[in-house]
Amino acid sequence: MNRRSLVRASLWALFLSCTSDGPPAVSSAATADPTASSAMRELDGIDGRRPVPLLPAMADHQKANMRDHLLAVQEIVAALASDDYAAVERAASRIGLSDQMGQMCSHMGAGAPGFAEQALVFHRTADGIVSAARRTDRDAVLAELGATLQTCTSCHAAWRQQVVDEPTWHRLTSPPAQGEGD
Repeated sequence: MNRRSLVRASLWALFLSCTSDGPPAVSSAATADPTASSAMRELDGIDGRRPVPLLPAMADHQKANMRDHLLAVQEIVAALASDDYAAVERAASRIGLSDQMGQMCSHMGAGAPGFAEQALVFHRTADGIVSAARRTDRDAVLAELGATLQTCTSCHAAWRQQVVDEPTWHRLTSPPAQGEGD
């Protein structure tokens, strides 16, 4: 497979994975419609991925981050096509691991054991793109991009957003009270 085909295949895989974020946040109009609520429950029942409980604003923020990750991948591919390794490094740095990104992953995954760890693997893997770009190693950038996209698809295959209300969020993310669960 030539490089162009590899890049196209990788981008197609990322696109497909990003279209399966799970059900969108339900608007107040939809929740007033019992048919919509029933349909959402039915979808939840047939979607075998594990839920990541999020408040509506958190779910929206997470989806905005996913769209920015996709934009960063697009920028990486475009920069690589013109041998602009500094631009590859800049774009890849946006999806690499930082203290802020680590804190956000931990917060978003607070109600879903294992989610934050998998999200952190994605960001650490993206750091490999940065490293390869610094070496101006085209083949390594492509290999690291492929590995990063694989972590995207495996995460999207395992997890889905579940928009919850404030009391549910606190129940799922608060540590058990002393003596509970013993």
